[in-house]
Amino acid sequence: MKKNSTYACQSCGTTYPKWQGQCHGCQEWNGIIEIVVPAKTTHTQHTSPTSSAQPHVLATVTHQDHPRIICTDEELNRVLGGGLVPGSLVLLGGEPGIGKSTLLLQLALSLQGAPVLYASGEESAQQIKMRALRLSLPMDNCYVVHTPHLEQVLHQAAQLKPQLLIIDSIQTLHTETLPATMGSVGQVKACTAALLQYAKTTDTPVLIIGHITKEGTLAGPKVLEHMVDTVLQFEGDRHLTYRILRAIKNRFGPAHELGIYDMQQGGLVGVKNPSALLLSQRDHLPSGIAIGAVLEGTRPLLIEVQALVTPASYGTPQRSATGFDAKRLNMLLAVLEKRAGYRLGNQDVFLNIAGGIRVEDPALDLAICMAIVSSLRDTPLPQGICFAAEVGLGGEVRGVSRITARLGEAEKLGFQSFYCARTHQKYLPEKGAITPQPYSQLTAVMKALCA
Repeated sequence: MKKNSTYACQSCGTTYPKWQGQCHGCQEWNGIIEIVVPAKTTHTQHTSPTSSAQPHVLATVTHQDHPRIICTDEELNRVLGGGLVPGSLVLLGGEPGIGKSTLLLQLALSLQGAPVLYASGEESAQQIKMRALRLSLPMDNCYVVHTPHLEQVLHQAAQLKPQLLIIDSIQTLHTETLPATMGSVGQVKACTAALLQYAKTTDTPVLIIGHITKEGTLAGPKVLEHMVDTVLQFEGDRHLTYRILRAIKNRFGPAHELGIYDMQQGGLVGVKNPSALLLSQRDHLPSGIAIGAVLEGTRPLLIEVQALVTPASYGTPQRSATGFDAKRLNMLLAVLEKRAGYRLGNQDVFLNIAGGIRVEDPALDLAICMAIVSSLRDTPLPQGICFAAEVGLGGEVRGVSRITARLGEAEKLGFQSFYCARTHQKYLPEKGAITPQPYSQLTAVMKALCA
């Protein structure tokens, strides 16, 4: 009997009628594998219509409001939008060794009451027990199963009826219904679809760990991110102790929310005051240092911006940015040269966001410009000032969202002056521990601070 087969790329899922070395979709080499297609049956299966397949008037649909599962981890609660939603499917991605398994194991051990099932295809039960001992949390409600077979995981979940199911990881899970290798595009899609069906029919939240590619994106087909309800990204420098949990997609809460952890010997500890953690603890700041107020989700943060401007040793000056968009840095350098008159064409410019955090908020523009000018002039900025404003191509200082929350965070940490756009003047308090300094032009801010 002739075997029906097709070929698919394990990275992007592009299919081909025959094998080839390079995928035209993602340009990856040696990632195309053979997938056996099940033989089609000769007879057509007719399914009788059921009540669940018929349309209903939305106003007549019965709705039962299930309360969220509140975790003891306040940072995770914030990122999820207030806790775990029953029946939700959450995908957690991150680099190897960043702490994904530790975060979910810590969550499994902290939930009390009903049992929690932790299914691992990477670590044995003994290895998980060794990691759990370091966390010093009760283990009575956490059940561990080590198997790569999806059918066995679902069978154990049906018997145990857990309040939470954790899969570590989706790339190590395999279903017998699909004749494909473990971790392939077809296997990832089929296993995720089965877990989604289980979550929706039993109202059990399911958390799955996903590997990432060398480019930093979630491994597997892009449809994986569309199938799940929430996508979380766990990131940070493995050489530092701080970890950042971001919500990239969330159907039940705000997206781009942020949680900050400190990796300690006893596990991950949530940071309640990240602004104080990200700021320098020096008595006298050197030149090239500025403090900016940014917004990550609903959380205001004060970020230390470090800039170093030095004469270029070669013909083409270097432009390097860590934790910030390099293209936006080039734009701000062009604004400083064109609108403010600073000659930066023969200078190397290095920019760093302290603490290993990555910022995309345009409210950091003014702080970056002032840090660059401070380093170029080798003159430190005055103590106790904070910046929160976008800089336009015309050199104008533009307003940003939720200025009162940023101002409150700066006031809480003891700053005396708050530089922002003049458009916020009517929303700022006239009296308080911190003095607002509204401006409309970048050159006016520089004249006030760098004269």
